[in-house]
Amino acid sequence: MTRLLSRYLKPYWKQVTFIVSLLLVQAIANLYLPDLNADIINNGVSKGDINYIMSTGGLMLAVTLVLGVLAVVTVYWSARTSMAFGRDVRGGIFRAVQSFSQQEVNIFGAPSLITRNTNDVQQVQMVLFFLLNMIISAPITAVGGIIMALRMDVPLSGVFVVILPVMGIVIGLLVVRALPLFKAMQVKIDRVNKVMREKLSGVRVIRAFVRIKYEEKRFDEANLDLTATATKVNQIMALMMPSLLLIMNLSTVAILWFGAMRIDGGGMQIGNLQAFLTYSMQILFSVMMATIMFVMIPRAAVSADRINQVLETVPSVNDPETPVSTGEAKGCLEFRNVEFRYPNAQDPVLCGVSFEARPGEVTAVIGSTGSGKSTLINLIPRLYDTTCGSITVDGVDIRDLDRDDLWKRIGFIPQKAFLFSGTVASNLRYGAQDATDDELWHALEVAQAKQFVSEMPEGLDAPITQGGTNVSGGQRQRLAIARALVKMPEVYVFDDSFSALDFKTDSMLRAALRKEITHATTIIVAQRVSTIMHADRIIVLDGGRIVGIGTHAELMKTCPTYGEIVYSQLTEEEVA
Repeated sequence: MTRLLSRYLKPYWKQVTFIVSLLLVQAIANLYLPDLNADIINNGVSKGDINYIMSTGGLMLAVTLVLGVLAVVTVYWSARTSMAFGRDVRGGIFRAVQSFSQQEVNIFGAPSLITRNTNDVQQVQMVLFFLLNMIISAPITAVGGIIMALRMDVPLSGVFVVILPVMGIVIGLLVVRALPLFKAMQVKIDRVNKVMREKLSGVRVIRAFVRIKYEEKRFDEANLDLTATATKVNQIMALMMPSLLLIMNLSTVAILWFGAMRIDGGGMQIGNLQAFLTYSMQILFSVMMATIMFVMIPRAAVSADRINQVLETVPSVNDPETPVSTGEAKGCLEFRNVEFRYPNAQDPVLCGVSFEARPGEVTAVIGSTGSGKSTLINLIPRLYDTTCGSITVDGVDIRDLDRDDLWKRIGFIPQKAFLFSGTVASNLRYGAQDATDDELWHALEVAQAKQFVSEMPEGLDAPITQGGTNVSGGQRQRLAIARALVKMPEVYVFDDSFSALDFKTDSMLRAALRKEITHATTIIVAQRVSTIMHADRIIVLDGGRIVGIGTHAELMKTCPTYGEIVYSQLTEEEVA
């Protein structure tokens, strides 16, 4: 947690210094008040000096008023600093995740990343707030209280030699038992998030297969597991306050007992005993405040470690130190003996893949399920990096390009079309913020989406829910295609982006695309043979290797694998 605080509190050192100064003034004033009270009892009350009592009492009231004002100011600035710290940490995590490749996202998992950016940050933020209010003033008050108690009566101060070690032992034992449970709690929160996320995303499947009871049971298991761990932690920590209060009350009795003996023997005045008792309460309350922090710090430390794991993860895909420029962007894409294997996998998913996709041509990729089609496509925008070989754009290795420069050249339509919450227009302008309404309508027309968008009452301003769940699967795909068309890149990548379309719409869309993107390099991954039959070049993948390259007619003669795929979907008359 120290690393996290030192990293993100640097911009706020002036505020922290100001807060510490206020706490120091408050601690000194709090230590000064019992001394004034002792003077009133010893000098004013015992001598019957009303003027002394009034003047000293007035001073005590003034000091108390100042303390109240300082307390409000301290809490205000502590809240501002801790909230700003939380904001910066959340921003840092978000930017770190933005830089991750798909490999790092898969390692952490989406539910865990969400928990780290919300619950974990909240835990650390809350601890920082209490640190600025309690943990800084607690040692000042405790040390000052011990000094003032020694000043009042040294022999009676021997009570603290017994009390403080006992309190330390009690706190230590409870924290040691609770720390592993705090770690387990954060993992179990991740699990609850994961189950809840799956339930929300797959609600249609759950209802279609009548698995509501099963999912309720699954959630209950995760929820009860978290509840059991949290209950055990709270049971352990619940012992802390009664134990400390018992020690405090016993110490009060001991101080009064031995203090009375000291007064009876003439070694101590009544006012000094009253002040000594106040100092003892300040010392013990400081220890209790520190104890509250000890309850919170272990869990916050676990959360800080989880946050640091994200912040300190080095992405496997990075921008080069000195990016290379390709000059005029044409969009010529080439795979050169590319191999790729996932982390810790024994066998490569792709092996020896070499082909060229040229501007103005359509290059199609087809193969059986698990042949590596989507993996091949994901290498183009560097969602992953090749483990061997290279991919070039206009003759330059994509690893030598700035990723922003690479992504600007690519219009990527993923297999699962995703739309953002907003409007039709805001989604289409995702790739080109300055696109006009006419350009948006033109892209919709090419993507065969103009008709259903124009039928919406709001047109381009029609609302789109998160993920595009308020439109059909085919409409989502067409809007995703229109979004890429608005961007007008040099390379279009369609990752099975026509699967949700009917054959008529599919045919009309491909015909419109051929007329619209004649200048660009087009790569299409498809399961349907009818979608890629008329491509300029068809690449057939089998087991991660290219087993055939050519036109439809050429492959029907030379590639048995392609022939099997074709005849599994089309009749001999359709093939002919």
